[in-house]
Amino acid sequence: MDYHQINTIFEKIPRPFAALYLPALQKNIHDIAKRAKNIPIRIASKSVRCQWVLDYTLKQNAQYQGLMTYHLEETLWLSEKGFDNLLLGYPYTFKNSFLPLIEYIKNGKNITFMADLPIHLEILNELGKKLNVKVPICLDLDMSTDFGFVWFGVKRSSIRTLEDLKLRIKHIQNLKNIDLKGIMGYEAQIAGLGEKQSDWIKKLAIPFLKSLSIKKLAERRKKMFDFIQNEGFQLTIVNGGGTGSIEKTIEETYINEVTVGSGLYSSGLFDMYKDFCHQPALFFGIEITRNPEPNIFTCSGGGYIASGSIGIEKQPKVFLPKDLKFLKDEGFGEVQTPFYSKIPLNIGDCVFLRHAKAGELCERFNFVYVFDDEKIIEQVPTYRGEGKCFV
Repeated sequence: MDYHQINTIFEKIPRPFAALYLPALQKNIHDIAKRAKNIPIRIASKSVRCQWVLDYTLKQNAQYQGLMTYHLEETLWLSEKGFDNLLLGYPYTFKNSFLPLIEYIKNGKNITFMADLPIHLEILNELGKKLNVKVPICLDLDMSTDFGFVWFGVKRSSIRTLEDLKLRIKHIQNLKNIDLKGIMGYEAQIAGLGEKQSDWIKKLAIPFLKSLSIKKLAERRKKMFDFIQNEGFQLTIVNGGGTGSIEKTIEETYINEVTVGSGLYSSGLFDMYKDFCHQPALFFGIEITRNPEPNIFTCSGGGYIASGSIGIEKQPKVFLPKDLKFLKDEGFGEVQTPFYSKIPLNIGDCVFLRHAKAGELCERFNFVYVFDDEKIIEQVPTYRGEGKCFV
């Protein structure tokens, strides 16, 4: 996109604003499906947080089937909006919030709950008994690799070994209102870590650790899958992967779906991967309001920092104009952000930035302007714009 062209498209729009470049979204939908070959794709709603984009993606390509949601209330809301085939990707324990969803299951909705601890199973079994329904569950399997000198992965599930899994399966077999329908093994250290690190030690270590880890986790995941099958469970969900690990995940032929979310917007962190490249699709625009000295242009707002461990990579990335640089001593501020530019800019012009992550940007704006190379096509609400704040 040309800076002056996009600046002109948004010249009458109040700032700050969020904007979605539709041709890039369309290409990302297509390219991600191509990477996944013929494997179904489940959309991670937390990385989108816009009902219009979820619906648009599902309708654009039949390979996208269902959602991985991130909150009980969100799952209920999306069910009421007509979405189905919902896998709630995180466990919860507040019993009252489960009841409407289990009622939906009783009436034919395809909703599955994530679990890994005995208490998760007990709560769902109790509620299933209360409503006289078998509650579908998916076991979250930890795919991290313990190298001894470093824990390579994330701390999420308590099911880390085959022995851990055997204990959970034995527990499930004693619960009459639980229906084990799936397993998910998310290899966060493969899907969520790019190789193009600024730190030279990480730049060398991460590709090496990835290559070792993927072999170990694939062997462990296969043993876990085989054990569950041998125990007589028929799994409809065998989920793995993320935008950053699709090719590796689908090499495991028993996996029947991958989860993708952030790749649809291709947020800033995805510039760090070497094996694929998707198109930046979601931006936010902030206005130049000051020119304190030659070549320094200060904008209103800008400080939308991504969650996770603290690092410079969690700050926004400049998209347009391309030669713009933020000032490291100041960074991205809550109410103003200065930039250095060699090219002349004007008070009132926009600077276009990308969030480091994807769906988190939608927590900052009530709606997103969908646009193409010529004009704004539509204004669509985010979760926030629909009055929803789930976490």
